[in-house]
Amino acid sequence: MAEKGKTVIEKIVSAHCEDDAVAGQIVWVKLDVVSARDFGGANVVKNFEAYYSGESVGDPTRTIFTFDCNVPANTIGYADNQHRCRLFARSRGIKVYDVDAGIGNHVMIEEGRAMPGDIVIGTDSHLNLLGAIGCFGQGMGDIDVAYGFKHTRTWFEVPQSAKITLTGDVPENTSAKDLALFLVGKLGASGLLGISAEISGAAIDAMALSERITLASMATEMGAISIFLQPTESLLNELEQLSGKSFDKSKLALLEPDKNAAYAVEFEFDISRLSPMIACPPKPDNVKPVGEVAFEKIPVDSVLVGSCTGGRTEDFFEFASVIEKYGLAEGVMAKIAPATRRVYNEIIKNGTIAALANAGVIIINQGCAGCAAGQVGMTGEGEIQVTTGNRNFTGKQGKGNTYLASARTAGFSAARGYICAE
Repeated sequence: MAEKGKTVIEKIVSAHCEDDAVAGQIVWVKLDVVSARDFGGANVVKNFEAYYSGESVGDPTRTIFTFDCNVPANTIGYADNQHRCRLFARSRGIKVYDVDAGIGNHVMIEEGRAMPGDIVIGTDSHLNLLGAIGCFGQGMGDIDVAYGFKHTRTWFEVPQSAKITLTGDVPENTSAKDLALFLVGKLGASGLLGISAEISGAAIDAMALSERITLASMATEMGAISIFLQPTESLLNELEQLSGKSFDKSKLALLEPDKNAAYAVEFEFDISRLSPMIACPPKPDNVKPVGEVAFEKIPVDSVLVGSCTGGRTEDFFEFASVIEKYGLAEGVMAKIAPATRRVYNEIIKNGTIAALANAGVIIINQGCAGCAAGQVGMTGEGEIQVTTGNRNFTGKQGKGNTYLASARTAGFSAARGYICAE
């Protein structure tokens, strides 16, 4: 009987441990980066000091803090927590990507902290977004991350893998966000529960970094451990240009599954007829075609373009292209929040911010913004919001009703005053 080949997750984990890792096996792995954000970071420090009082971290060069949930802090609690992390970092030579940097998982990609084939852990439930570049990112609890701070390793149970093949191209006037919502709707909130999914197809190969980030960032909403998108040569060039760091080409073999790899489940979806999609409250998997919802002419009170799922330069350009042409409908409050300082600077230079500001759009600093349930842009009771974010649970972004959509759909909804995509 022929030996089974390895999936991408099995290859990456095997390269970081002393075992020939296979699905279901519990292994100890070496970590390339251990991170903590302002949400949970103070508890990581607390646990570290409780277990390793006065000791140094295992490797300061692979340990970082990222502040993005509440930046700058607008509550005393967040201000205290952030500063506690700063003091800890200063005493141990740890890099802090502070309140001006942006969303941590995006910053790691831009700065070359996370590279294809790496393993990164942190206190971010959407750290699996790093699968966009073929990196295994995993959100973990405060005690686990504190252990990672000290030892730069952790244990994993190697997950089963799913193979998802996409046929056809993404149609015009649809986007990676529509594709992500389509998959969430098809697979459901637990359709990939505990599974690492590999998504392939011509549509994936054609995606730029921003589109890959949008798709991979909704892995959590499908219950997935991670979503892996195999890097192309053009993506590797884009990453090297962003970070100024060279990619270790020897890792390329880790990012391609063996032809005889064993999968727990396989799916195939034809996306040639994909249309604009929207996730209706109160769950991300309550997905419908926008055209079906538009028929109801649901009035829109506010729109937010941003978050780790929709805060890249391309998202704001798409939103602005609609708003510049049609303007904002009377009574609609529109906000944007760039994912990172780099993105903010890009939309300043290309004129997007000026165009949106002149149209009456509120410009928020880089960070998680309304998605973090505490920074800025909360919804009031009964308020209807359309956002490019990834979660719309009750209370996640205030007391209102939140719909998840692409930047283009957000733009037309803001311009027309009701949910629509044209």
